[in-house]
Amino acid sequence: MRDHAVAEMRERLLARARREGLAAVGHDVIDSPVGHLWVAVGPRGVTTIHFGAEPDAGELRRLVRLFGPGIVPDRRRTAPVARELDQYFAGRRRAFDVAVDLRGVTPFQERVLRALTRIPYGGLTTYAAVAHRVGNDRASRAAGAAVGMNPVPIVVPCHRVVASDGTLGGYGGGLEAKRYLLAIERAEVPPGGWPKRRS
Repeated sequence: MRDHAVAEMRERLLARARREGLAAVGHDVIDSPVGHLWVAVGPRGVTTIHFGAEPDAGELRRLVRLFGPGIVPDRRRTAPVARELDQYFAGRRRAFDVAVDLRGVTPFQERVLRALTRIPYGGLTTYAAVAHRVGNDRASRAAGAAVGMNPVPIVVPCHRVVASDGTLGGYGGGLEAKRYLLAIERAEVPPGGWPKRRS
């Protein structure tokens, strides 16, 4: 009985927040083959995909800084992202159509993340190649850091970036998740990645 009353009150508060334009960001938790994904969608598109059922403190601070405290549960708002992710995991989608909102990242990070969106489905590149694409061959470490801070993984395909020696490098969702995503696109992934290419 008490749970029902709390749920009703919560729905009334959410409805009022939406009516008064205070609900700037809607979020939901999506089940996926790589575990729970916490997804947030702002006025201009998906702004966060986090591996796990709860965002970390840094992500929440970024969202509050950008949009204010109106970050509310909203399954309807996240439904288009959930649908496209389901299609991707089922092998029926090779590119995402949902809008992505990268506000809050630095201009260099944004250039790096935009470069990632041009890596084709099933393609692979290296951190050094990403640095080259954004115009600074000596910034592979900085490019790697920008890739690692990607707030919208999967949709912005940072899993397609590997180390120069062919190993998988790192991944915010863990290397098993990265291996799984690459296997969707490229069939089997060797346990350590790929052998180093000969020049």
